[in-house]
Amino acid sequence: MEEKNQTEHQGTSNVHQIKPIRCIVKLGGAAITCKNEIEKINEENLKTVSLQLRQAMVSGSSSVKFLGMDWSKRPGISDIYSSVDDFREQPSLDSSSFIVVHGAGSFGHFQASKSGVHKGGLNQQLVKAGFVATRISVTSLNLEIVRALAREGIPSIGMSPFSCGWSTCERNIASADVSMVAKALDSGFVPVLHGDAVLDDSLGCTILSGDVIIRQLAAELKPEYIVFLTDVLGVYDRPPTEPNAMLLREIAVNEDGHWSVVKPALAERNRKVEITVAAHDTTGGMETKISEAAMIAKLGIDVYIVKAATTHSLRALSGELKGNIPDDWLGTVIRLRR
Repeated sequence: MEEKNQTEHQGTSNVHQIKPIRCIVKLGGAAITCKNEIEKINEENLKTVSLQLRQAMVSGSSSVKFLGMDWSKRPGISDIYSSVDDFREQPSLDSSSFIVVHGAGSFGHFQASKSGVHKGGLNQQLVKAGFVATRISVTSLNLEIVRALAREGIPSIGMSPFSCGWSTCERNIASADVSMVAKALDSGFVPVLHGDAVLDDSLGCTILSGDVIIRQLAAELKPEYIVFLTDVLGVYDRPPTEPNAMLLREIAVNEDGHWSVVKPALAERNRKVEITVAAHDTTGGMETKISEAAMIAKLGIDVYIVKAATTHSLRALSGELKGNIPDDWLGTVIRLRR
């Protein structure tokens, strides 16, 4: 989940990090949930995304069978997995170099927007109830994503920003303790964070965006690249549902944070890229995504925005796109102007 008008982060933490980070992955809420149906997961997309993440973590043969790590009872499954001996021959994944952050999609947004959690005011009973309801919703989605990843053999650990001590002041990050994320990585786990309802020193509470969380993690942990998995091919010059909408292949970011389209060359050079935000979205939508991606690119970290569960997303996750972008790859890269 995301909140508009987030500015440069203020809170930092001293992170003791041993292993380098390869990639931070953002699972867009619209890509992994059915955004027009409250609290419904897009099971097919989530399964494919989980499989592709595991494929990106495999070094060597991709034909090796990986055992699932979700040993809890599931609907339609009569037994709980118990063949522990099978794990003795299990190969290891390059899992400790990935972090996953997911949006809320059809989870949490309804509760937050109806109660006004993003605006603050914990002294109001409606806001307090909405804060609780929003966190119940987003943490339930987090659990299902962790389970989906675990079923693909990915040692994923759910980590809620609220519980890890993240907070804001006037909607800007005031405290962001990344130490537990770093410890989880160094221990060989994949941290799975999410947009969350958090306490705000000025407003009482607000919504902390998944995209803002990624920017904070990028600044402190310095991954090689970042992949945003969305429900569309990338960033367009206008809403992609409109006729003649054009996919923007490359956006260059200047040192001062201003960005411009490099590929393709737009006919009207000064035309503003049009952005739309769904009425129920308390988080800024694509506008926030581009803004946060531009700030990440300023750090010298390439950001790829690509449609989830496609061959293009697998190539981005695998690190194939570093350097020149192949002509047959469909997506948007946002990078520092060189």
